[in-house]
Formats: sequence, C-alpha cells, structure tokens
Amino acid sequence: MPDNLNSSIPGADTQSWLKTHAISEVECLVPDVNGVLRGKTLPAAKFLKSLDDRALYLPSSAFLVAIDGRYSGSIDEGFAYQDPDMRMVPDVSSLCLAPGSAGRAYVFADTFHMDDRPWMASPRHVLRTVLDLYRRRGWRAVMAPELEFYLTAPNPNPDQPLTAPVGRNGRPESVQHPYDMQALEEFEAVTRRLYEYAAIAGLPVETLIHESGTAQLEINLLHGDPLALADKVLLFKRLARQAAQASGMHATFMAKPIAAQAGSSMHLHMSIVDEAGEPLFAGKDGEDTGMFAHFIGGLQKYIPEIMPLFAPNVNSYRRIRPNHSAPANIEWSHDNRSCGLRVPMGGRAARRIENRLPGADANPYLAMAGSLIAGYLGIEEKLARSPEAFGNAYRSQSTLPKTMEEALDRFAACEPVRALLGEDFFQTYLRVKSVELDLFQSVVTSWERDHLLLKV
Repeated sequence: MPDNLNSSIPGADTQSWLKTHAISEVECLVPDVNGVLRGKTLPAAKFLKSLDDRALYLPSSAFLVAIDGRYSGSIDEGFAYQDPDMRMVPDVSSLCLAPGSAGRAYVFADTFHMDDRPWMASPRHVLRTVLDLYRRRGWRAVMAPELEFYLTAPNPNPDQPLTAPVGRNGRPESVQHPYDMQALEEFEAVTRRLYEYAAIAGLPVETLIHESGTAQLEINLLHGDPLALADKVLLFKRLARQAAQASGMHATFMAKPIAAQAGSSMHLHMSIVDEAGEPLFAGKDGEDTGMFAHFIGGLQKYIPEIMPLFAPNVNSYRRIRPNHSAPANIEWSHDNRSCGLRVPMGGRAARRIENRLPGADANPYLAMAGSLIAGYLGIEEKLARSPEAFGNAYRSQSTLPKTMEEALDRFAACEPVRALLGEDFFQTYLRVKSVELDLFQSVVTSWERDHLLLKV
C-alpha cells in the first residue's frame, strides 16, 4: 500500500511554504469514522520536527468516539483500557492556509502503528486501499462531489424544530425557491465569505445554487482525485459552519434536518480512466463499454448491502423515502433524477455515473470508498446492470434497507466488501454505529410524547 511519507508540496519544500505564509501554528487533522476532524494543534517548529522524527502521536481511541462524544469501547477490553498511541504522519500535500486565522495552516495526517503498518480503521486509509486496487489494474478513479446543506436560524434548544434564518431583506424564507438567483442573494453575506474562505484554503469550488428547500444551498467541487477531494469536503463543511456563524446562522449537513423539507445529499459523480487518461466508460464510438455496464451492475448489487457508508446515521433514513426529493432505489437511467444511479448527459470524455444515494451527513472518504468498491466488484464479477429505467423511478420497488438497524445487519454480512476493506475497519465501524443506534433507541421523542402520552 502506498504511504505518504515522502509526499510534498509541489514547487516548494514545506519549511519554505510555512515561512512564506508566516505560519506559526499547524492543525494536524485526523478524520474519524463519522468524518469528525480530530487531531492536534502544534507550533510550526514542532510540526517540522515531526516530519523528521515522526514523534507525533494520538490515542487510538480517537477512532472509537461516537457522534455524541462518548467512547464506544473495543471488542478487546485490554486494548480499550491500554488505549495505545497511533503515530500521526502529516500528508504535507494537503497543507493549506486556515481562513480567518492569521498564521495558521491545516494539514491532514494519516495514522500508523508503531511498526509503520497503516491504522486501517482510518477512513483515509480505507479510501487509499480502494484506490490502490484500481492502480494495480492500471486504472485511476475520478470523482466530483455535490454537497447540499441548509442555513438555519440558531437552534439553542434541540427539542425545537429548525427554522429558516433571516435573509438580507429582513425576512426568513417561507416557501421553496429552487435555483432562484434573487433568493440566493439573500444569503450573500454567507456565500461571499464562504467563497473567500474556499479560495484561501484552495478548495476547487465550481458552482453554487439555491436548492429546493428553504435556505438550502448546493456547492459543486471540481472533479479530481478522490482522496484529495474527500479532504476538501470536510474542510468545506468546517468553513461553511464558520461562515454561517459569522452571520448569526448555522450551517447543517444533516441528511434530513427539517421534516417538511427536502433532505440534503452528497451526490458523487464517478468515472475511470487509464494511466494515459483515456476514458474507460465509453468507447471510441461513444457507446457505453462493458466495463461501465459492469460498474453499474456492481453498484446495484452492493449499495443495498453497504448502505451505512452512504447513510451512516438514524436520521439518514428519513431522507431516503420515495417522493421526498431523494431516490429510494438503485435503478439507473440517463438524466433521470428519480433514479439512485444517474448517467448525466455528455460525450465520451464526460461519461460517468452519479451515485445519488449518499447523504450530506456521510463521511466522504467512506462514501467514495463504498461507491468505488461496489463498482470494482461489479467489474471483477462481470455483473450485469438491470434494464434502463424510464419515467418515475420513485414507483420502483426498493431493495434498500429502511432502517439503520437493518442496514448494519446487512453491512456486517457483506463478505466481499468486508474482505477488501478489512476486518479492522469493519469491527471499528460496526462498534461505533451500534453504540450510536443504541443511544438513539434509548431516547423518547417528542412524537411519542405528543401522540402516546395521553392516548395509550
């Protein structure tokens, strides 16, 4: 497996880059299984020293933290109580300026055992493992994420529903404004700051639109290397929250934050090229290749079995319901947004498949790894895709799990993916998600109090 020990900033060495940008502090970021950024902040001199002596450590329990901050524990009780350190190795190719913080930079770090084996519970290592499978075949995966999110008024009481924020005209949105440019201008203070932050951090932002929900926006990132883009998705989420807070709002990437509004997705566009950059999903005649058909077949077979990688939270399954502005199927079609798998319009070079099932709450490393591993298995197993769907695919029978509990059971039993992604990752992920599910199921909701309190 390739590591990052010799990666560098193109065109300049790390020390010169830090000096040029007057960096005094570096945040070393380690994404956990939920996509939460954990890690350490250290002086620039200590950061440089760690590149040589590799003496930067983080407790291994960082990968066992549930979304509510509690530890999920380990199957090995002795290991859990020892909580041994992992070695943090910064990937200096990810080094970028931290917007809004003079003299500060961000860098993503990979985690290793003390004998330099990759810590395979790390989502960055999981995605790198999948990309390495492609490289061994002489292929390179190209991806482009589209990320939806809501701007909301502050919500200090989580028992109360979210409400739309007040826009520039002094009023909150009360109706849908899909693709409305004037509605988009209502949040210009946030979007302008977000564009500035993105430029400083080097995020390849392409387009911004107002989506169908009230104060719901969508950002598109330029296609490229999946690992680098997964890093940038997490940075974008952090910067979007900062930009919103500066205007007295919140930015949320929950899959279904508002019951009566559309959910938020993270659509993933995928294609494969060879070592020379030639597209492999369409032939010289512009027709779909057998490889493309098998890739779609793999997505159709395996997505229902590994849904926790695309829908990682209980809330995720509130979004994936028919006629709720999100596909609840694994049908495929050309330019049909009611299908879970869409082939956008375009010529040979643009031939790609869009996985429309991941929610905005998905960990980008794992959603990308899951999409690519499903397609890879489709090619390896020469799986046939179903006939193309036409019309309203929301009416199609769904084979997707309807609850987190069902999704985790199917995920645990998916042996082909489990074998490729590794037991360390599966055990860790299932442990964290099972604990989160148990915590949720112990909560009595407002719906139960509203409808059961005085009637049953």
